[in-house]
Amino acid sequence: MMDPVRELKTRAELLHKQLASNDVKALLRLRALPELGRADEAALAAAVAGIRRKHCLAVVARECGFSSWERARLALAGEPGAPELGTLLYGRDGGVLHHWFATYEEARAHVEALPEASPGYLLAYKHHFFVADRAFVASLGLDPDDPDWQAIGWDWARPADVAARSRLYAKRLASMRGWA
Repeated sequence: MMDPVRELKTRAELLHKQLASNDVKALLRLRALPELGRADEAALAAAVAGIRRKHCLAVVARECGFSSWERARLALAGEPGAPELGTLLYGRDGGVLHHWFATYEEARAHVEALPEASPGYLLAYKHHFFVADRAFVASLGLDPDDPDWQAIGWDWARPADVAARSRLYAKRLASMRGWA
């Protein structure tokens, strides 16, 4: 099984190599960094000489919806109390309607009120929570019947087993390979 932290480190290493070879797509990815967010191509090209691995780690973390590499590392490694959970659960589902909640407690109450025959998956997007169905989970490239869902209690935000959530992060990252 792929380690999600190692996966992002590998992506950062590849980005660093692509930047060294003047890859235009890689160059444009530097706009994920706040200091280069509005830079034109000439400014991005000029910045490459100062780009280090830590910058590439920050880029790949931001591409996954984390505010920093350290916060991505904490969440992906399954650290309890990780300050944010990223945006990896944001899918390209074409506008499926979910139940969104500002607090975990509201989302948890909604899940507990659902009929047992149609349980919901309590998922996170940055600091918000939403409840989705099996079809949405499948649209993320994840198996809704994966035993890791049961291991986390179908609760991404406060999983019963953080190692299982880390494995699901790895599976989500694997499903995203090749996304632009």
